[in-house]
Amino acid sequence: MAPLIDTFGRIHDNLRVSVTDRCNIRCFYCMPETGVKFEAREKLLTFEEIERFVRVAVSLGVRKLRLTGGEPLLRRDLAKLIRKLVAIDGIEDLALTTNGVLMAQQAQELYDAGLRRINVHLDTLDRERFKQITRRDDLAKVLDGIDTCLRLGYGPIKINAVAVKNLVEPDIVPLALYGRERGIEIRYIEFMPLDSQGLWDKGKVLLADDMIAMLTREIGPLREVPDRDPRAPATDYEYLDGKGKVGFVASISRPFCLNCNRIRLTSDGKFRYCLFAIDETDMRQLLRGGASDQAIASAIRGSVHDKWLGHEINTQRFVPPPRPMYSIGG
Repeated sequence: MAPLIDTFGRIHDNLRVSVTDRCNIRCFYCMPETGVKFEAREKLLTFEEIERFVRVAVSLGVRKLRLTGGEPLLRRDLAKLIRKLVAIDGIEDLALTTNGVLMAQQAQELYDAGLRRINVHLDTLDRERFKQITRRDDLAKVLDGIDTCLRLGYGPIKINAVAVKNLVEPDIVPLALYGRERGIEIRYIEFMPLDSQGLWDKGKVLLADDMIAMLTREIGPLREVPDRDPRAPATDYEYLDGKGKVGFVASISRPFCLNCNRIRLTSDGKFRYCLFAIDETDMRQLLRGGASDQAIASAIRGSVHDKWLGHEINTQRFVPPPRPMYSIGG
């Protein structure tokens, strides 16, 4: 069967599936502290609906799958979904993005279900700054969850750190040292306009080049990893002393739209060809309305075919998506 290809020749084989829009922390750049309106539970896709959609996507060439939220560990019986997904012939890579707060409690069950690869969202190792960013005092739980995953043999483990200028500069080097000591890759993500409160502006973005300079000065020289996957969102660097890697998701200073291979399914069943997309395709209506697999496949193909060239964050034409990040899926 022909691959999922858009009019710019990009082949899509990487699907991100959000399992919930709920979260147990309140990062200021993602969610307001109070008054958050979540989808009614009956509007969320069931595990059976997610499994069916993934099977159709795999038939179209999807090979990589990532579960996100909100916070996916808040979805009850998540291990059952993971068992269903790892059993699908054609899935070559299954990963989970989590804030890590509940990971220590669930790590063994998820590992037994077949999960091996996780990304943990962690911006700082400083307790007070963690509370400032997340509005919760859960740093110890996150670190315990990471340690638990290391003991169980998860790998690779990566940490995603959002880089907000004039806030996290003191955290860049400590996080990198933490990763070097544990064999964990730290991925620094330039602050993107995906909050629900209109807080973003370009002046608040800590740029990848500035972070690379900090790490080089404080730890040691870095070089870009040769022969990396050009479709990966992060540009990976390795220390010249051979002790580990760091990555940079530089959506603002180094947009990678021309190489993008990602598609998304929100927890309420909306299909998106881009994180910043304005338009969505309602897959829940198809899944619950008796549509055939062929009809679902056609809807996926149609959406990918219509994918735009890129998000245009650095132009006056940019329009933020109507959904915040927690609703879209990380």
